[in-house]
Amino acid sequence: MDQLVKSRKKIRFGIIGCSNIAETSVIPAIKESKFAEVEFIGSRNQKKAGLFAKKFGCKKFGDYQDVINDKNIDAVYISTPVSLHEKWTIKSAKNKKNILCEKSISDSFQSSKRMINAAKKNKVRLMEGLMFRFHPSHKKILELNKKMGSTFTFYGRYGFPAISKNNIRYSKKLGGGILNDAACYPIYASRMIFGKEPKKINCTFITDKKTGIDEKVTISLLFDKNQTAQFSCGYNLEYQNIYSIWNEKGSISLERAYNIPPKMKPIITVKKQMTTEKISVKPTNHFILMIDHFSKQLQSTNNLGINFEEDILKQAKILEAARISAKNKNTVEIKDIK
Repeated sequence: MDQLVKSRKKIRFGIIGCSNIAETSVIPAIKESKFAEVEFIGSRNQKKAGLFAKKFGCKKFGDYQDVINDKNIDAVYISTPVSLHEKWTIKSAKNKKNILCEKSISDSFQSSKRMINAAKKNKVRLMEGLMFRFHPSHKKILELNKKMGSTFTFYGRYGFPAISKNNIRYSKKLGGGILNDAACYPIYASRMIFGKEPKKINCTFITDKKTGIDEKVTISLLFDKNQTAQFSCGYNLEYQNIYSIWNEKGSISLERAYNIPPKMKPIITVKKQMTTEKISVKPTNHFILMIDHFSKQLQSTNNLGINFEEDILKQAKILEAARISAKNKNTVEIKDIK
């Protein structure tokens, strides 16, 4: 890691991709972070880059290549369609930029490995932008869960009302589909709750006939000790954003689990025998927490609790097994993904 980056008071970010999430959540989080600042904004559309730069008070703007060519940039945030993540991650790594890349980081396990190899070869860091994991509600649930006896299963639902089929989420070429877009969240959440990796996966897709993307997905994960995770995700559904844990002594649920607005107090419901307790968690902007964690990691010599690159490979391996399971209509052992 560059010693100049380690000594930097604030990590200087270049933005690759003027997406909706970049505009509404990530760039504002960088602006509010005590450990980061926006240095350069890049878009394929020069006019859009200029509009974003004006909105966020950034003097520099241009195309993607301009961003990674700038020697003042310490890190890039990549917010392109999934199919372009590998290209711009590898280009950024070769230009010695640390990388925060939107989820899902790739559309295949082999692609994820190539991205990791490029980061390691060029001695830069690479993190996947699963912001929800930094929200304190999950830490609170893990604390409560320790007092509830053995955990049997994790349930999850994450679904959205109908969206236009002109949206990139319905573009197979651009890496669209509900698995990459949303199912990555409960997959990660179940790994976080159990504190280990699943052994097997069974995945079923309901495919949109017009576009060919996976519009709805149902997944079952088997962990050791007969612990399981089961969840469904999809478009064209009532909005759902929840997970729950069923334990030996009761259950715990979080009704707003993945996309938690910064001013919202998430409610954790704990049920034990005949009692029900509601616990509210302090409103928090998990995008700022993600930016802070990534920035502090670049200034540190340890992993601060998360090995970004190893975590990416573990998550990508499960997503790859899900694709194979859905295609072959069978249960896949995660260890078989190489």
